[in-house]
Amino acid sequence: MSWRLPPRWVRRVVLAPVLLLLAIVVLPIGVLLAAFVGAVITWLLPGRLRILRVLWMAVFYLYWDAAVLVVCFVLWVGSGFGWRIRRPAFQRAHYRFAGSMLRVLFWQISKTLRLTIDIEDADLGNVLEGRPIVVASRHAGPGDSFILVHALLNWFDREPRIVLKDTLQWDPAIDVLLNRLPAQFITPRSARPHGAPPLSDAVADLALGLDGDDALLIFPEGGNVTPRRRLRRIEALHRSGRSELAAQAEQMVNVMAPHAGGLLSALDAAPQAGVVFVAHTGLDKLVTVRDIWRELPMDKRIVMKGWSLQPDDVPRDGSAQEAWLFGHWRAIDEWIAEKGA
Repeated sequence: MSWRLPPRWVRRVVLAPVLLLLAIVVLPIGVLLAAFVGAVITWLLPGRLRILRVLWMAVFYLYWDAAVLVVCFVLWVGSGFGWRIRRPAFQRAHYRFAGSMLRVLFWQISKTLRLTIDIEDADLGNVLEGRPIVVASRHAGPGDSFILVHALLNWFDREPRIVLKDTLQWDPAIDVLLNRLPAQFITPRSARPHGAPPLSDAVADLALGLDGDDALLIFPEGGNVTPRRRLRRIEALHRSGRSELAAQAEQMVNVMAPHAGGLLSALDAAPQAGVVFVAHTGLDKLVTVRDIWRELPMDKRIVMKGWSLQPDDVPRDGSAQEAWLFGHWRAIDEWIAEKGA
Protein backbone atom coordinates (compact mmCIF):
# COMPACT_ATOMS: atom_id res chain seq x y z
CA MET A 1 0.00 0.00 0.00
CA SER A 2 1.41 3.41 -0.99
CA TRP A 3 1.69 6.30 1.42
CA ARG A 4 -0.75 9.12 1.03
CA LEU A 5 0.81 12.03 -0.86
CA PRO A 6 1.22 15.12 1.37
CA PRO A 7 -0.06 18.55 0.22
CA ARG A 8 2.09 20.60 -2.12
CA TRP A 9 3.13 23.08 0.57
CA VAL A 10 4.49 20.22 2.71
CA ARG A 11 6.44 18.85 -0.24
CA ARG A 12 7.93 22.28 -0.97
CA VAL A 13 8.58 23.45 2.59
CA VAL A 14 9.58 20.11 4.15
CA LEU A 15 10.57 17.39 1.65
CA ALA A 16 12.65 19.49 -0.74
CA PRO A 17 14.68 21.24 2.01
CA VAL A 18 15.25 17.92 3.77
CA LEU A 19 16.68 16.45 0.58
CA LEU A 20 19.01 19.44 0.15
CA LEU A 21 20.04 19.12 3.80
CA LEU A 22 20.95 15.48 3.26
CA ALA A 23 23.02 16.41 0.21
CA ILE A 24 24.84 19.31 1.86
CA VAL A 25 25.20 18.48 5.55
CA VAL A 26 24.22 15.00 6.65
CA LEU A 27 26.21 12.81 4.27
CA PRO A 28 29.91 13.01 5.12
CA ILE A 29 32.26 13.71 2.28
CA GLY A 30 34.00 10.43 3.01
CA VAL A 31 30.89 8.45 2.06
CA LEU A 32 30.70 10.25 -1.27
CA LEU A 33 34.37 9.60 -1.99
CA ALA A 34 34.12 5.97 -0.92
CA ALA A 35 31.08 5.49 -3.12
CA PHE A 36 32.90 7.11 -6.03
CA VAL A 37 35.93 4.90 -5.62
CA GLY A 38 33.68 1.89 -5.25
CA ALA A 39 31.87 2.81 -8.45
CA VAL A 40 35.18 3.10 -10.35
CA ILE A 41 36.26 -0.29 -9.06
CA THR A 42 32.88 -1.68 -10.06
CA TRP A 43 33.36 -0.46 -13.62
CA LEU A 44 36.91 -1.84 -13.91
CA LEU A 45 36.76 -5.16 -12.11
CA PRO A 46 34.58 -8.19 -12.87
CA GLY A 47 32.00 -9.41 -10.39
CA ARG A 48 28.67 -8.26 -9.06
CA LEU A 49 29.67 -5.99 -6.13
CA ARG A 50 26.02 -5.23 -5.44
CA ILE A 51 26.47 -3.18 -2.28
CA LEU A 52 28.96 -0.82 -3.93
CA ARG A 53 26.69 -0.34 -6.92
CA VAL A 54 23.63 0.37 -4.78
CA LEU A 55 25.60 2.74 -2.54
CA TRP A 56 27.00 4.67 -5.46
CA MET A 57 23.66 4.95 -7.29
CA ALA A 58 21.90 6.08 -4.09
CA VAL A 59 24.48 8.81 -3.47
CA PHE A 60 24.51 9.83 -7.12
CA TYR A 61 20.72 10.05 -7.30
CA LEU A 62 20.59 12.11 -4.12
CA TYR A 63 22.95 14.68 -5.61
CA TRP A 64 21.20 14.47 -8.98
CA ASP A 65 17.92 15.31 -7.24
CA ALA A 66 19.58 18.15 -5.32
CA ALA A 67 21.04 19.61 -8.53
CA VAL A 68 17.59 19.59 -10.13
CA LEU A 69 16.14 21.48 -7.17
CA VAL A 70 18.91 24.08 -7.17
CA VAL A 71 18.61 24.82 -10.88
CA CYS A 72 14.82 24.91 -10.66
CA PHE A 73 15.16 27.48 -7.88
CA VAL A 74 17.47 29.58 -10.07
CA LEU A 75 14.95 29.38 -12.94
CA TRP A 76 12.16 30.36 -10.56
CA VAL A 77 14.08 33.43 -9.43
CA GLY A 78 14.98 34.28 -13.03
CA SER A 79 11.33 34.10 -14.03
CA GLY A 80 10.50 36.88 -11.59
CA PHE A 81 9.94 34.57 -8.62
CA GLY A 82 7.52 32.47 -10.65
CA TRP A 83 5.76 35.34 -12.45
CA ARG A 84 6.86 34.20 -15.95
CA ILE A 85 7.49 30.53 -15.18
CA ARG A 86 4.71 29.42 -17.58
CA ARG A 87 5.94 31.57 -20.46
CA PRO A 88 7.16 29.66 -23.57
CA ALA A 89 10.80 30.72 -23.07
CA PHE A 90 10.90 29.29 -19.55
CA GLN A 91 9.02 26.17 -20.65
CA ARG A 92 11.72 25.56 -23.27
CA ALA A 93 14.42 26.21 -20.68
CA HIS A 94 12.90 23.60 -18.38
CA TYR A 95 12.66 21.08 -21.22
CA ARG A 96 16.31 21.65 -22.19
CA PHE A 97 17.35 21.29 -18.58
CA ALA A 98 15.32 18.09 -18.16
CA GLY A 99 16.95 16.63 -21.27
CA SER A 100 20.43 17.44 -19.99
CA MET A 101 19.76 15.92 -16.57
CA LEU A 102 18.35 12.74 -18.10
CA ARG A 103 21.44 12.40 -20.31
CA VAL A 104 23.60 12.60 -17.18
CA LEU A 105 21.40 10.11 -15.32
CA PHE A 106 21.42 7.50 -18.08
CA TRP A 107 25.14 7.94 -18.66
CA GLN A 108 25.66 7.05 -15.02
CA ILE A 109 23.20 4.15 -15.16
CA SER A 110 24.94 2.73 -18.22
CA LYS A 111 28.27 2.80 -16.37
CA THR A 112 27.18 1.52 -12.97
CA LEU A 113 24.41 -0.93 -13.90
CA ARG A 114 25.71 -1.77 -17.40
CA LEU A 115 22.38 -0.92 -18.97
CA THR A 116 22.02 -0.33 -22.73
CA ILE A 117 18.99 0.89 -24.68
CA ASP A 118 18.41 0.05 -28.34
CA ILE A 119 15.55 1.14 -30.57
CA GLU A 120 14.41 -1.30 -33.24
CA ASP A 121 13.12 0.07 -36.56
CA ALA A 122 12.81 3.61 -35.22
CA ASP A 123 10.63 5.56 -37.64
CA LEU A 124 9.30 8.12 -35.18
CA GLY A 125 11.47 10.90 -36.55
CA ASN A 126 10.44 10.32 -40.16
CA VAL A 127 6.86 9.10 -40.40
CA LEU A 128 5.40 11.71 -38.06
CA GLU A 129 7.91 14.53 -38.42
CA GLY A 130 6.35 17.93 -37.81
CA ARG A 131 3.17 16.43 -36.41
CA PRO A 132 2.07 16.09 -32.77
CA ILE A 133 1.99 12.55 -31.47
CA VAL A 134 0.36 10.55 -28.71
CA VAL A 135 2.71 7.85 -27.43
CA ALA A 136 1.01 4.84 -25.81
CA SER A 137 3.49 2.52 -24.14
CA ARG A 138 3.37 -0.69 -22.19
CA HIS A 139 4.34 -0.34 -18.52
CA ALA A 140 6.75 -2.94 -17.18
CA GLY A 141 9.74 -2.70 -14.91
CA PRO A 142 11.33 0.12 -12.90
CA GLY A 143 12.08 3.39 -14.64
CA ASP A 144 10.54 2.76 -18.04
CA SER A 145 8.81 6.16 -17.88
CA PHE A 146 12.24 7.78 -17.37
CA ILE A 147 13.56 5.89 -20.39
CA LEU A 148 10.73 7.02 -22.64
CA VAL A 149 10.93 10.66 -21.56
CA HIS A 150 14.71 10.52 -22.12
CA ALA A 151 14.16 9.11 -25.62
CA LEU A 152 11.52 11.69 -26.55
CA LEU A 153 13.60 14.63 -25.32
CA ASN A 154 17.08 13.63 -26.41
CA TRP A 155 16.67 11.28 -29.37
CA PHE A 156 13.53 12.55 -31.08
CA ASP A 157 13.60 16.25 -30.10
CA ARG A 158 10.08 16.21 -28.69
CA GLU A 159 8.60 18.13 -25.77
CA PRO A 160 6.69 15.48 -23.82
CA ARG A 161 3.47 15.97 -21.89
CA ILE A 162 3.30 13.12 -19.42
CA VAL A 163 0.51 11.20 -17.71
CA LEU A 164 1.93 9.57 -14.58
CA LYS A 165 1.07 8.47 -11.05
CA ASP A 166 0.70 11.15 -8.40
CA THR A 167 2.90 9.17 -5.97
CA LEU A 168 5.95 10.07 -8.06
CA GLN A 169 5.66 13.51 -6.50
CA TRP A 170 7.25 12.05 -3.38
CA ASP A 171 10.50 12.66 -5.31
CA PRO A 172 11.14 16.41 -4.85
CA ALA A 173 12.94 16.82 -8.19
CA ILE A 174 10.14 15.17 -10.17
CA ASP A 175 7.57 17.09 -8.15
CA VAL A 176 9.05 20.54 -8.81
CA LEU A 177 10.19 20.04 -12.40
CA LEU A 178 7.16 18.26 -13.83
CA ASN A 179 4.67 20.53 -12.12
CA ARG A 180 6.20 23.35 -14.19
CA LEU A 181 5.75 21.42 -17.43
CA PRO A 182 2.56 20.10 -19.04
CA ALA A 183 1.92 16.95 -17.02
CA GLN A 184 -1.04 15.21 -15.44
CA PHE A 185 -0.51 13.37 -12.16
CA ILE A 186 -3.15 10.68 -11.82
CA THR A 187 -4.63 9.68 -8.48
CA PRO A 188 -5.85 6.04 -8.34
CA ARG A 189 -9.61 5.64 -8.55
CA SER A 190 -9.76 4.20 -5.03
CA ALA A 191 -8.14 7.35 -3.57
CA ARG A 192 -10.02 9.98 -5.56
CA PRO A 193 -12.72 12.06 -3.83
CA HIS A 194 -16.34 11.34 -4.60
CA GLY A 195 -17.62 13.40 -7.51
CA ALA A 196 -14.17 14.14 -8.94
CA PRO A 197 -14.05 14.52 -12.76
CA PRO A 198 -13.18 11.37 -14.71
CA LEU A 199 -9.49 10.73 -15.28
CA SER A 200 -10.12 10.78 -19.02
CA ASP A 201 -11.14 14.44 -18.78
CA ALA A 202 -7.79 15.37 -17.26
CA VAL A 203 -5.93 13.55 -20.02
CA ALA A 204 -8.06 15.27 -22.67
CA ASP A 205 -7.19 18.66 -21.17
CA LEU A 206 -3.50 17.76 -21.35
CA ALA A 207 -3.83 16.89 -25.04
CA LEU A 208 -5.39 20.21 -26.02
CA GLY A 209 -3.10 22.42 -28.08
CA LEU A 210 -0.51 19.79 -29.02
CA ASP A 211 1.76 21.20 -31.72
CA GLY A 212 4.33 19.79 -34.13
CA ASP A 213 7.11 19.11 -31.61
CA ASP A 214 4.91 17.86 -28.76
CA ALA A 215 4.35 14.28 -27.63
CA LEU A 216 1.79 13.17 -25.07
CA LEU A 217 3.06 10.09 -23.23
CA ILE A 218 0.55 7.75 -21.62
CA PHE A 219 0.64 4.22 -20.19
CA PRO A 220 -2.80 2.71 -20.88
CA GLU A 221 -2.20 -0.26 -18.58
CA GLY A 222 -2.10 2.16 -15.65
CA GLY A 223 0.72 0.39 -13.81
CA ASN A 224 3.46 -2.18 -14.07
CA VAL A 225 2.25 -5.56 -15.23
CA THR A 226 1.85 -8.17 -12.50
CA PRO A 227 -0.03 -11.49 -12.68
CA ARG A 228 -2.58 -10.34 -10.09
CA ARG A 229 -3.31 -7.05 -11.84
CA ARG A 230 -3.62 -8.83 -15.18
CA LEU A 231 -6.22 -11.25 -13.80
CA ARG A 232 -8.16 -8.43 -12.12
CA ARG A 233 -8.30 -6.54 -15.41
CA ILE A 234 -9.67 -9.62 -17.21
CA GLU A 235 -12.28 -10.15 -14.49
CA ALA A 236 -13.35 -6.50 -14.76
CA LEU A 237 -13.89 -6.89 -18.52
CA HIS A 238 -16.06 -9.96 -17.91
CA ARG A 239 -18.11 -8.15 -15.26
CA SER A 240 -18.71 -5.22 -17.62
CA GLY A 241 -20.08 -7.54 -20.29
CA ARG A 242 -17.17 -7.10 -22.71
CA SER A 243 -16.51 -10.80 -23.09
CA GLU A 244 -14.84 -10.49 -26.50
CA LEU A 245 -12.25 -8.05 -25.14
CA ALA A 246 -11.80 -10.25 -22.06
CA ALA A 247 -11.05 -13.21 -24.33
CA GLN A 248 -8.41 -11.14 -26.13
CA ALA A 249 -6.92 -10.08 -22.80
CA GLU A 250 -6.65 -13.72 -21.73
CA GLN A 251 -4.57 -14.42 -24.84
CA MET A 252 -2.17 -11.56 -24.05
CA VAL A 253 0.25 -13.07 -21.57
CA ASN A 254 2.96 -10.38 -21.54
CA VAL A 255 0.78 -7.29 -21.13
CA MET A 256 -2.40 -6.24 -19.35
CA ALA A 257 -5.62 -5.19 -21.01
CA PRO A 258 -5.31 -1.44 -21.53
CA HIS A 259 -7.63 1.17 -20.06
CA ALA A 260 -9.05 2.86 -23.14
CA GLY A 261 -10.53 6.01 -21.60
CA GLY A 262 -7.44 8.20 -21.24
CA LEU A 263 -5.87 7.39 -24.60
CA LEU A 264 -9.08 7.73 -26.57
CA SER A 265 -9.92 11.01 -24.82
CA ALA A 266 -6.50 12.35 -25.79
CA LEU A 267 -7.04 11.35 -29.42
CA ASP A 268 -10.47 12.97 -29.46
CA ALA A 269 -8.98 16.18 -28.02
CA ALA A 270 -6.10 16.16 -30.53
CA PRO A 271 -7.47 14.68 -33.78
CA GLN A 272 -4.48 16.08 -35.66
CA ALA A 273 -2.05 13.88 -33.70
CA GLY A 274 -0.44 10.72 -34.93
CA VAL A 275 -0.11 7.71 -32.64
CA VAL A 276 2.96 5.70 -31.66
CA PHE A 277 2.51 2.40 -29.84
CA VAL A 278 5.67 1.44 -27.93
CA ALA A 279 6.83 -1.95 -26.71
CA HIS A 280 10.01 -2.72 -24.80
CA THR A 281 11.72 -5.70 -23.23
CA GLY A 282 14.51 -6.07 -20.71
CA LEU A 283 12.86 -4.93 -17.49
CA ASP A 284 9.97 -7.38 -17.43
CA LYS A 285 11.26 -9.58 -14.62
CA LEU A 286 12.12 -6.68 -12.30
CA VAL A 287 8.92 -6.43 -10.28
CA THR A 288 9.99 -6.46 -6.62
CA VAL A 289 12.97 -5.04 -4.72
CA ARG A 290 14.22 -8.61 -4.37
CA ASP A 291 14.13 -9.02 -8.17
CA ILE A 292 16.18 -5.86 -8.67
CA TRP A 293 18.71 -6.88 -6.01
CA ARG A 294 19.08 -10.34 -7.55
CA GLU A 295 19.79 -8.89 -10.99
CA LEU A 296 22.43 -6.34 -9.92
CA PRO A 297 24.52 -5.51 -11.82
CA MET A 298 21.75 -5.54 -14.37
CA ASP A 299 23.78 -6.14 -17.54
CA LYS A 300 20.48 -5.45 -19.28
CA ARG A 301 19.81 -4.63 -22.90
CA ILE A 302 16.50 -2.86 -23.27
CA VAL A 303 15.03 -3.11 -26.76
CA MET A 304 12.27 -0.70 -27.76
CA LYS A 305 10.06 -0.71 -30.83
CA GLY A 306 7.48 1.79 -32.00
CA TRP A 307 4.60 1.44 -34.44
CA SER A 308 3.62 4.79 -35.96
CA LEU A 309 0.15 5.61 -37.29
CA GLN A 310 -1.09 8.68 -39.10
CA PRO A 311 -4.21 10.44 -37.77
CA ASP A 312 -6.25 8.96 -40.63
CA ASP A 313 -5.41 5.48 -39.32
CA VAL A 314 -7.20 6.17 -36.03
CA PRO A 315 -10.88 5.17 -36.01
CA ARG A 316 -13.22 7.93 -34.88
CA ASP A 317 -16.21 5.69 -34.28
CA GLY A 318 -16.45 5.09 -30.55
CA SER A 319 -17.59 1.50 -30.95
CA ALA A 320 -14.49 0.65 -33.00
CA GLN A 321 -11.87 2.53 -30.99
CA GLU A 322 -11.53 0.12 -28.08
CA ALA A 323 -11.25 -2.89 -30.40
CA TRP A 324 -8.62 -0.97 -32.39
CA LEU A 325 -6.62 -0.33 -29.21
CA PHE A 326 -6.82 -3.98 -28.13
CA GLY A 327 -5.66 -5.05 -31.59
CA HIS A 328 -2.50 -2.97 -31.30
CA TRP A 329 -1.95 -4.17 -27.74
CA ARG A 330 -2.03 -7.74 -29.01
CA ALA A 331 0.66 -6.79 -31.54
CA ILE A 332 2.79 -5.51 -28.64
CA ASP A 333 2.22 -8.80 -26.78
CA GLU A 334 3.24 -10.83 -29.83
CA TRP A 335 6.40 -8.77 -30.35
CA ILE A 336 7.41 -9.28 -26.72
CA ALA A 337 6.84 -13.02 -27.08
CA GLU A 338 9.06 -13.07 -30.18
CA LYS A 339 11.82 -11.41 -28.18
CA GLY A 340 11.57 -14.14 -25.58
CA ALA A 341 10.68 -11.80 -22.71
